[in-house]
Amino acid sequence: MIPAHWRSAALEPPFAWGGPPAPGRLRETPEDFIVDELLGFEAAGAGPHALLHVRKRGANTEWVSRELARVAGCKAFEVGFAGLKDRNAVTTQYFTVPRGKRPAAEFASVSGEGYEVLSAAEHQRKLPRGALAGNRFEITVRGVGCAAAALDERIAAIRAGGVPNYFGPQRFGRDAGNLASVWRAAERLAAGERLGRFHDQGFMLSAARSLVFNAILAERVAAGTWNRLAAGDVANLDGRGSVFAVDAADDALAARAAALEIHPTAPLVGEGASLATGRVLAAEEAVAARFPEALAVVRAERMNSERRALRIRVADLQHVYDDGALRLRFALGAGSFATTVLREIIAGDTGE
Repeated sequence: MIPAHWRSAALEPPFAWGGPPAPGRLRETPEDFIVDELLGFEAAGAGPHALLHVRKRGANTEWVSRELARVAGCKAFEVGFAGLKDRNAVTTQYFTVPRGKRPAAEFASVSGEGYEVLSAAEHQRKLPRGALAGNRFEITVRGVGCAAAALDERIAAIRAGGVPNYFGPQRFGRDAGNLASVWRAAERLAAGERLGRFHDQGFMLSAARSLVFNAILAERVAAGTWNRLAAGDVANLDGRGSVFAVDAADDALAARAAALEIHPTAPLVGEGASLATGRVLAAEEAVAARFPEALAVVRAERMNSERRALRIRVADLQHVYDDGALRLRFALGAGSFATTVLREIIAGDTGE
């Protein structure tokens, strides 16, 4: 059984804008949760792969990937996709398959249970994980009982100030199963065993780092510093992977942070010296030390340390509230979770 403070840090972190103003029900039908993947680039127009734009409903990404491998006559690992998309939703996303001697256009007629290929084009290489600009969401929440003014106020706050960039519950698996895998791996290490390679190892390692990140972010949300820069912080440029150390916080940096141009960061723990310094570094290390088992698992795999923004800018946020139904539209950058936006607005099961 995983410790209670693990579950709390991963699944019950504090809210940034106060408790959500309304209850609501998500994903009553797949059409209530629409996700469109944004690649940020076009197909090359030539090459040994076919880049497929696929719509799926009630199907998970890995199952569709295996189906496409069967159609293409290739190994499952030869199919590329940039990210995992929800099963209980209507989503569009991109896959690549080796096209062999067939023109890419032949794949445009492919369909199966829960999915269809919308378009296909030739492409140079397999699509790697993470190679996307972001995702656009259209979400309908039903059974919302709330004054319109309260919703307007909360959504305006999110539009202006963003939300904490927590890893969503799906990162930790059904019933926190990925966290349980971390705990079991830590027990094996403590017994002197080697982890070796096993199925779903990547999900387990990601959950270990996500747990520590959420805990560090939770501390800063509680302190009211998740959206402000201080000396010793490491800042991230919005929408980009680049970061820089903050030697001294000044009015110019504060203005850029208020405009959502830059964000504070926290570590995805691993090997390598931290760019954070002073009190910021000490606070990060103190929180991480509460999770020695998760740290041991990450260290055993010698993962490199990275930084992740503490805040999400919720782009193009729009809403319509009518007859108990709240319809939201917004876009998020790659790696951020719609559930972290929704939890600041709606109380209830996210439907994951």
